[in-house]
Amino acid sequence: MKIIRDTQRNCARMAAEEYRKLLNENPHCVLGLATGSTPEMLYEELVALCKAGKLSFKDVTTYNLDEYVGLDGSHPQSYRYFMDSHLFNLVDIDKTRTHVPCGIGVTDEMAAHYDDEIKQAGGVDLQLLGIGHDGHIGFNEPHDAFDLGTHCVDLAQETIEANKRFFDGNEDLVPKQAYTMGIKTIMQARKVLMVANGKGKADIVKKAFFGPVTPEVPASILQMHPDFILVGDEEALSEI
Repeated sequence: MKIIRDTQRNCARMAAEEYRKLLNENPHCVLGLATGSTPEMLYEELVALCKAGKLSFKDVTTYNLDEYVGLDGSHPQSYRYFMDSHLFNLVDIDKTRTHVPCGIGVTDEMAAHYDDEIKQAGGVDLQLLGIGHDGHIGFNEPHDAFDLGTHCVDLAQETIEANKRFFDGNEDLVPKQAYTMGIKTIMQARKVLMVANGKGKADIVKKAFFGPVTPEVPASILQMHPDFILVGDEEALSEI
């Protein structure tokens, strides 16, 4: 595990540099992408690099971690909408090569097909993650076992509470289920990059990466990944 500690902006720049190196070395790479407030600054840096001609997404294929069940891609809080707004519409990517799980009509067959698509694409070269206050990655919530493949999950109350800020603070509007890559799918990525910011993440970062590996803290499994980078600001890494 490699740990990088700096300001939020410098962390975003260093994370963006990992992408620049990868895309220049392998223009046809497969990226696993994430949503939420954590990666926004990283996406700003990637857009700037693309506009400056320092990297290109034109031959890249992407697979997002997750999507809310019940929201289609036109909903302002869907993760497809987020990705279009923060990255895809702002860079030279072929949007037919961008994949976000469909939140409508989710079935076990759809979930298995998503994993199959990733395998057929050659697997994820670089997977981006954030970390939830309870240690969830993607929408893999604390559990008594590690969920393996892409699946539908009931969201924990803590996750619903944390996400209601995106729904005008109204908990009733937050979807109660999501469609997410599983732990096995995430762990099969060749490299995993996690970005963590803010004092509120300090306790869970310590538990996840300096405590036992347990499905009660899903992110702790990343201790076992052969090429994992944790990038965080001083507050998020203050307990380690």
